Amino acid sequence: MGLAARSREKVICVDDEPHIASGLSLHLRRRYDIEIATSGAAGLEVLARSPDAAVVISDMRMPGMSGAEFLAKACASHPLTTRILLTGYSELDAAVKAINLGNVYRFLVKPCAPPELVRTVDAAADLHRTLIAEKELLEKTVHGSIKMLTEVLAIANPMAFGRGSRLKELVSLMADKLGEKNRWQVEVAALLSPLPSITLPNETAEKLYYGAALSPAEQAMVARAPDVTEQLLGHIPRLEEVRAILRSYHAPFRPPVADASEEERSASRAAQLLKVAFEYDALEARGMTALEALAALNAHAQQYEPSVLSTLAEVCQGRAERETIREISLAALNKGMVFANDVRMTSGTLFVARGYEVTENFLERVRNFRPGSVKEPVKVVLKSQ
Repeated sequence: MGLAARSREKVICVDDEPHIASGLSLHLRRRYDIEIATSGAAGLEVLARSPDAAVVISDMRMPGMSGAEFLAKACASHPLTTRILLTGYSELDAAVKAINLGNVYRFLVKPCAPPELVRTVDAAADLHRTLIAEKELLEKTVHGSIKMLTEVLAIANPMAFGRGSRLKELVSLMADKLGEKNRWQVEVAALLSPLPSITLPNETAEKLYYGAALSPAEQAMVARAPDVTEQLLGHIPRLEEVRAILRSYHAPFRPPVADASEEERSASRAAQLLKVAFEYDALEARGMTALEALAALNAHAQQYEPSVLSTLAEVCQGRAERETIREISLAALNKGMVFANDVRMTSGTLFVARGYEVTENFLERVRNFRPGSVKEPVKVVLKSQ
């Protein structure tokens, strides 16, 4: 793709000698948007403000934080930003260590000829674009496949997988407000959280859903059920973080240790997003209003990350302000509408759970039903823009 056909990418130059950083900028600014930092700490601040930066170039020898240390931190917080190290001949051993520690793409020996610098940065920017494209493809492919799977399971078990749709919406809204970068993992975890219920008898699954008391035998079945999720998802690549969220989201909140990495903090918050959403939805399933459910969660606030709990309250308030409920016939359903209540067959069997978003496949299913077999009218959520 030619330079004229794409937007200018950002390159961050980090060097404690401003004239060297300015020299790098001089050779690159015709092709890239350049930002300069004069220390590793300042470079991390620039990266935090520019999470989509394509390339970061750092000198090796800097006071306070070496280039190797800076690039290792940059790798941990922004793994898709390509990293280049500038070093002298006497520092080659340290450069090799930096490549291993910070996953450095290339290193350049000073003084570096301008054409070589430009070629290297061009190649690094190309790699960044490739990594971004692969990440987007993975997220869309995995998310789309999981959505299709849960749609099929929602037909077989509408109660459980209706909850998955509701949880996905809640965690998505909360992740947006909190600025979570890896939100697709927690969204997929939310969609898949009802998977253990497929091993339970219908009666037990329904008691679990509504929070009814379980017999000792049922409690044992429920305790074994999460193993099914691990076995099923263990065969799907790139779902390690999703599986980690599903293993840990029922646990009470424990603040991350002081030296926890950004990745560990993000994983902890993702589990908390699903925990708070799950327990809020369970309270609503038992008949509580949104205000009553929030009050019940706040009564045990020590079990949740404070920022996640407060964000849930904001999301619930904002959702109530944006949404109106309307009663319509099945024939008036359109793709994208969301059911506000459980919909049952005239026989009493659950047809579709509240929170389910109408799809083309669902509309086809409705058309195949005999008129009068589903209780009407149905209630749907209409969202204002």
